[in-house]
Amino acid sequence: AVQQGLRMGMILFIVSEIMFFFAFFWAFFTSSMSPVFKIGGVWPPAGIEAISPWGLPLLNTIILLSSGASVTWAHHAIVGGFKKDALLGLVITIIFAVIFTGLQGFEYVNAPFAMSDSVYGSVFFMATGFHGFHVIIGTIFLFVCAFRLYLNHFSR
Repeated sequence: AVQQGLRMGMILFIVSEIMFFFAFFWAFFTSSMSPVFKIGGVWPPAGIEAISPWGLPLLNTIILLSSGASVTWAHHAIVGGFKKDALLGLVITIIFAVIFTGLQGFEYVNAPFAMSDSVYGSVFFMATGFHGFHVIIGTIFLFVCAFRLYLNHFSR
């Protein structure tokens, strides 16, 4: 019964996160599909220089997907009883997460717009900011898991 409760709690948490981020995507797509007169009637709004998706955002996407592969490798290594491989996978994942967070901070500092620059800036910084916050929390969680794995707190 406890395991079912934990599983259901995790499922509900993930569903709430999906809805949370869906709201930001909805705001972005609604604003881009029918831009209002206040922002110039165009998307991105008049005076906003959009960040090219083929530069730093693409690199961060590749890093994020790679971290997903390395944490999956770590999980399978734990299940298989391969502690050394699991630790390596977790360390690689943590390194990817730190690099991702650093690059996102770099992107924020060098963004050609601010949070106060219309709906474009506010939705961009809120969505990517909350995502970055999730990555930071996940990094802390993975660091704790790696430390616990090092102390042999996990079994197959």
